Amino acid sequence: MLWTDDLEASVAFYCDVLGFTADVVNLDWGWASVSLGEVSIMFTRPLEFESPPGLEPPGKIGCTGSFYFNTDDVDALWEELKDKAHVSYDIEDFEHGMREFAIYDNNGYILQFGQEIDPE
Repeated sequence: MLWTDDLEASVAFYCDVLGFTADVVNLDWGWASVSLGEVSIMFTRPLEFESPPGLEPPGKIGCTGSFYFNTDDVDALWEELKDKAHVSYDIEDFEHGMREFAIYDNNGYILQFGQEIDPE
C-alpha cells in the first residue's frame, strides 16, 4: 500500500505510463488498486495517526527504499519507459548479475526494473 497525495495522478501514472489496469478507484475512501499480471499495488491517502517519539510526523509521503520488479525483457521495458518517466539511473549491467534501471513515479517513489543476466 503506497501513500499518495494525488490518488487520480497515481492511478494515471501506473496505468498510462506503466501499463497497469485500474481495478478499483474510490475517491470517497481515498483508495485505489491497480494490477499488471501478477503484480497488484494499492494506493491510499496518508493515514492520520500519532507517530512514535523521534519519528517523522504521520502523513509524510516517502519511502526509505525502492520497489523492485523482475522482468523478462528489461531492455524492451527500458525503451518503453525511458522517455515517459523521470529516470533515476539508466539501464546497465551490475556485478551482482542483474541488468536494471530505475525511474521515479509521480510520488517520488523509486521503481527499479531488472532481469538476471548470464554471469559470464
